Amino acid sequence: MVCESWKEKLDAYIDGELPEADMRTFDAHVRSCHPCSADALARVQMKRTIQVAGRRFTPSAEFRRRVQLSIAPKPRRSFGLGWMFAVAAALILVVGAVTSTYVGTRSGSGQFVSEIADLHVATLASSSPVDVISTDRHTVKPWFQGKIPFAFNLPELQNSEFSLLGGRMAYLDQTPGAHLIYDVRKHHISVFVFQERSLPAKLNENSLSPKQLSFNLETWSQGGLRYFVIGDASPGDIDSLAKLFKAAS
Repeated sequence: MVCESWKEKLDAYIDGELPEADMRTFDAHVRSCHPCSADALARVQMKRTIQVAGRRFTPSAEFRRRVQLSIAPKPRRSFGLGWMFAVAAALILVVGAVTSTYVGTRSGSGQFVSEIADLHVATLASSSPVDVISTDRHTVKPWFQGKIPFAFNLPELQNSEFSLLGGRMAYLDQTPGAHLIYDVRKHHISVFVFQERSLPAKLNENSLSPKQLSFNLETWSQGGLRYFVIGDASPGDIDSLAKLFKAAS
């Protein structure tokens, strides 16, 4: 408590900011007071440490040069060159838009092929590929009533090599439809039936080719319905089953 008044002036004393008479008085006190002497020594050492640390991180001339180069103003491009770049960018955007529209139109039908193939494969890989199991078309057809917003006919298979295994619901781009499974010489064929107007886009039958897949496919539109016949059976079998459906419709 005796040295509180002295410690309030300690920083000014160390920095030499006290009047000359006060500096002499403080010198005499520090020499005779051990706590104030230790406190003064600690503060002097701290100031020296800060000074050393400050010189340690002084930026070099090379660092200053790099900073000046990075913040130096960049030369502005001429109006003519900027105009050329703007025109080129506009042309790229126009070409990209036209190309995207063309590719999107051509790839829409191909997307249907992939989705139909995925439905076919997923169904055959399922532990329960059909929801209604029957070889009788008069049993399978009524099962779809109330489940899909349309009606369709199933062909008579008498005197043919095809046999009906059953059916289930199918969805193409959230559009409900019928999925029928037929068998011919140990090959399974899927027949999908959807309402044409419910599909998101009109299909281009000439572009519907599953060449990239290991399946044969035939599709057509009849009576407002879109039919897909797909499977790993021969093209002749796919065509024969398609003709039976066309005749039944």
